Amino acid sequence: MKCRFCHTVLHDVFLDLGSAPPSNAFLGADNLNAPETWFPLRLYTCAECHLVQVDEVQKHDALFSGDYVYFSSYSRTWLAHAERYVAQAAERLGLNAQSLVMEVASNDGYLLQFVKARGIPCVGIEPTTGTAVAARERGIETIEQFFGERFARGFAATRRQADLVIGNNVLAHVPHLNDFVAGLAAVLAPEGVVTVEFPHLLQLVAQHQFDTVYHEHFSYFSFHTAQRVFAAHGLRIWDVEELPTHGGSLRLWACHDDATHVETPNVATLLAKESAAGMLEMDYYRGFQSVADGVKDAFLAFLLDCRRGGKQVVGYGGAAKGNTLLNYAGVRPDLLGYVVDASPHKQGRYLPGSRIPVVAETRIRETHPDFVVILPWNLREEITSQLAYIREWGGKFVTAIPQLVVS
Repeated sequence: MKCRFCHTVLHDVFLDLGSAPPSNAFLGADNLNAPETWFPLRLYTCAECHLVQVDEVQKHDALFSGDYVYFSSYSRTWLAHAERYVAQAAERLGLNAQSLVMEVASNDGYLLQFVKARGIPCVGIEPTTGTAVAARERGIETIEQFFGERFARGFAATRRQADLVIGNNVLAHVPHLNDFVAGLAAVLAPEGVVTVEFPHLLQLVAQHQFDTVYHEHFSYFSFHTAQRVFAAHGLRIWDVEELPTHGGSLRLWACHDDATHVETPNVATLLAKESAAGMLEMDYYRGFQSVADGVKDAFLAFLLDCRRGGKQVVGYGGAAKGNTLLNYAGVRPDLLGYVVDASPHKQGRYLPGSRIPVVAETRIRETHPDFVVILPWNLREEITSQLAYIREWGGKFVTAIPQLVVS
């Protein structure tokens, strides 16, 4: 395997989680007697550019198919984050009715609805049919297409270049990284701005977030590496923000090399922070396997103790990160009876691999579980507030990342 950015041959394993089915390949009841396909889930570190990456063992058009079940709008926390961002970007960049905003991987219109509400023209690029339909129902123009340089050049030639191009949690999802970033540059107006958000590799390591590893995430970025990737395609990062989302993310603000946007001190500060943490040395990327194994072992020991003690344990959140944890730990319905999810697109289905049933929240009120494991730990505050009523019967919340916490 070669690095998907600089094409260096990869030898150094960052993390090996064995094998798993795709984390969003939920099963219907009629599929339970059929076999599932499991793929290796192994990450490598590039010794030259330090991009951490998974092999493309399953093609991205199979991962992001018409049956894709992740809809962004079912998290209040994420909607609030998107609304704040739109207000910030509109003011900072002076966006108005003459501007054009493009979001790549626009999902169900969760963000562009706030752009549209401000009277700013916008268009979403989204390859999954179900989410694209949901966005159109909101009145948002959505092109059902994978984004890349060819599409971007065609759009710029037949329509216009965009003043703001948004990519929230998509940079990690693209197998053809150079083609994608070249597309961002091609569709961007001369003085336009690209913003991208992605989980920060520094936080993944520091907070033991191995469960954010799954087949849809092809790459994991430090700021140093992201800066190199963008620079290779004529894009200059002039500001960066450290965000709390997804356990610690970065938001990059980029423009063409010759654009007039002035670099903020945040850029040098974060580069220095990563350097001080050792992210420019290969030793930083070694030893994470034992960390992941320790988290897995503690979680599995807790579940086994609960079963021996006759305690009922259930989960909340049919998130991809939860599926990574459950499958790596070998958890099945005998240890975690069911998982609640707010999305009707997941309810009535079964988690991939573990085949744990996904149900509506009413099941918690009916069964009074002793423990609720919050699988999307990044939404812990939202979920504990929503399910505060489990305290009425002595129920407790559990998170496994970065270490086992029962509260």
